[in-house]
Amino acid sequence: MLVMSMRDRHVAPAAAAYPRPIITIRSAVVDDVRAVRELAVAAYGKYVARVGRRPAPMTADYVQAVRDRQVWVAVDEGNALVGFAVLVAEPDHLLLENIAVSPTSQGQGIGARLLALAEEHATAQGVREVRLYTNEAMTENLAYYPRHGYVETHRALQDGFRRVFFIKHLS
Repeated sequence: MLVMSMRDRHVAPAAAAYPRPIITIRSAVVDDVRAVRELAVAAYGKYVARVGRRPAPMTADYVQAVRDRQVWVAVDEGNALVGFAVLVAEPDHLLLENIAVSPTSQGQGIGARLLALAEEHATAQGVREVRLYTNEAMTENLAYYPRHGYVETHRALQDGFRRVFFIKHLS
C-alpha cells in the first residue's frame, strides 16, 4: 500500500490554510468495482458529446480487470474513491489502459501520482516504457500527458475510437 501526502508539498502561504488530503493508493478489490464504474462515468461523461458515444472506460469490464489485479484505486482519508488506474503488464512495456480522477478531486496531484504508480510498476516488472492512449476529442489529455514526460507516437482508429498513442521511456 502506498500513501501519498499532499501536505508535504511546498505551497504558497495563502494556500497553506487549505492542506491537501492524504491519498492512499492500493490494489482494487471486488467491493471497489461499483465505485470505480461510478467514477468512470463521472470522469468521462463530459466527453460523450465530443466522442459521439460513451468512451470505452464507461463500458469497461472492471470486474475482470479487478480479478486480473490490474486496477489500482486512490482513496481519501474517508476511504472515498477519488481516482483509479488500470495497469496491464505487457512483455516489453506497461500499458496504462485507463486513468481517471473524480471531477471534484482534480487538480490535487492525484492523476500525477497515478502516473507515477504506473512508472513504478513498469520499473518493478523490468520494462523501460509506459504506453497509454486517449481519445483525440479529449483535448485536455493531449496537453496533460506531455507535461508529464509522455510523447505522442501516432494516431489511429482503434475499436471505433480515434485514439492518440503516447509513450514514456523510463531510465
